Amino acid sequence: MPDVLLEGDLTLIGQITTASNATLVCESTLGEQSTRVVYKPVRGERPLWDFPDGTLAGREVASYRVSEALGWGVIPRTVLRDGPFGTGMVQRWIDTVDRRADGSGGLEMVDLCSPGNVPPGWFEVLQAFDSEGEPVSLIHADDPRLQRMAVLDVLINNADRKGGHALEGVDGSVYGVDHGICLHSENKLRTVLWGWAGQPVPGALIADVAEFATTLDGDLGDELSELITEEEIVALAVRAMQFAESAVMPEPNGHRTIPWPAF
Repeated sequence: MPDVLLEGDLTLIGQITTASNATLVCESTLGEQSTRVVYKPVRGERPLWDFPDGTLAGREVASYRVSEALGWGVIPRTVLRDGPFGTGMVQRWIDTVDRRADGSGGLEMVDLCSPGNVPPGWFEVLQAFDSEGEPVSLIHADDPRLQRMAVLDVLINNADRKGGHALEGVDGSVYGVDHGICLHSENKLRTVLWGWAGQPVPGALIADVAEFATTLDGDLGDELSELITEEEIVALAVRAMQFAESAVMPEPNGHRTIPWPAF
C-alpha cells in the first residue's frame, strides 16, 4: 500500500521559526492522499558540541522506533527520507488541544502558575521568575499519559524535554516531539517532567521496559545500528536493564537537569 509519509511529494507550507534547527511544515501528497508533516533536513541542523554533526534526524527516527518497540505510541510516526532540502526527518503532524483558545481556560500539560497556587493533580517542578520579574512555578500534570512519556525519556536519555515538546492531541493521546538530542551514551537527561522523581514506576510500564531490554540483540538492534552508534545501542540496553531492575524514576543529580529555555 502506498505510504504517503514515506513516499509523498513534500510541499512547503511554512517554517517553525522558534525551533533551534530548520523545522519546516509541509504537506505530503501521494495521489489522492495528503497529510501534514514536519520536515527537518539534516543540512539545517545546528552543530552541537556534544552530539556528532548530522545525526539529529537519525536520533529522531531511532527514538520513534524505541517508542514503537515498547508499544506506547508516544512519538508520532517518524521516518528518514529525502525531501526538497535533502535527507531529513519527516514526522506526522499532531493537531493539538489549545485550552486557552477553546475558551476552557484549562492548563496545558506543562504550564506555569503563581507559587502557592499549584492545582490538585499537578506537580511543582521548580520556582523561578518570569521575563517581567514575577515569581512563577513550573508545573506539569500528574497524568499517566505524560508519565509514560517521562519513562520513555529516561530510556532514550532525552537531553531536551521542554514543556512545548509535550503535546495533547485532539485524539486524546499525549505525544512527545523533538528528539534530536537523545540516545547519547553518556547521561544527558534534561527534562521538565521531574514530578515523579524517586517514585516507583507503574508495573505495566516496567514490564514493557523489561521486555524491551531483551529485544536489542535482534532486529531492533539492527534497525537502530543504521541510525545511532553501537556504543549508544549498548548504553540503551544497559539503561533499560537497570531501569527494569530499579523500577524507580531517577532524581535530578546535577546542575543541568532542566532544559533551557523550559518551553
